[in-house]
Amino acid sequence: MSGAPAGRRPASAEADGATSVRAAGSDRPNLLLVPPRARTGWRVLPARVVAMCAVELQKLRHDRTELYTRAVQPALWLLIFGETFTRIKAIPTGGIPYIDFLVPGIIAQSAMFIAIFYGIMIIWERDAGILTKLLVTPTPRAALISGKAFASGVKALIQAVVVIVIAAALGVGLTWNPLRLLGVAVAVILGSAFFSCLSMTIAGIVLTRDRLMGIGQAITMPLFFASNALYPVAIMPGWLQVVSKINPLSYQVDALRGLLLGTPSHLPLDFGVLLVAAVLGIAAASSLLGRLAR
Repeated sequence: MSGAPAGRRPASAEADGATSVRAAGSDRPNLLLVPPRARTGWRVLPARVVAMCAVELQKLRHDRTELYTRAVQPALWLLIFGETFTRIKAIPTGGIPYIDFLVPGIIAQSAMFIAIFYGIMIIWERDAGILTKLLVTPTPRAALISGKAFASGVKALIQAVVVIVIAAALGVGLTWNPLRLLGVAVAVILGSAFFSCLSMTIAGIVLTRDRLMGIGQAITMPLFFASNALYPVAIMPGWLQVVSKINPLSYQVDALRGLLLGTPSHLPLDFGVLLVAAVLGIAAASSLLGRLAR
């Protein structure tokens, strides 16, 4: 007649029940029941920037063709243009061989050429629907742009290493001081970040790849020739000197030349201009990202 005894609850269930009761009678939230609040706003920006940069560099890992093809042009500049003008001594360089004077300018040029067409990639992502998916995530737009900008800087840094190796093989007297080389890396990354953001800003205005290609080709060589990459500012016409002083590429070349060759430079001013230009570029490109996605 006696029924079977009721089974006891497992110890884990009793512990869970006790935990729930304690959580109910306590003012402190129970982490097993209430998940921690996700970080929002600017607190997530550094992590998201690193994540977006890593995503961009994964593309380079799968296809290194761009690195190989882009190494050809700086090699030609140094081997043909640099060697020829070193022999004829037509450009005053302050007592250093012209090819030594040219190397920092070619590093800056290579970095700019990589970055200035970076907007084409973001238009492609828009057309493929990737950009829309990225914009609906909690990632701030500034983090998306910053990740792409600094990824272009890392690509440009790889290009800079190629140019430095070629220059060393040609006997250019470069410094190998680790702190100065670190400064070179920072200058290359900041300059590339600005020019890639300039490209993405233009992409947000023109909205199509064809227009962006046309504008990119139209401004690349003027930016290059209106800087101190090929010749000193002192021998430029007056109007071109004014243009050179507002050209961020001139400050990047000046920093690279001072760090690599030890020539007189204005490093605090150079890095200050590059940093401000990069920040303004990120802000401008971020503000136009929503327009590009529509």
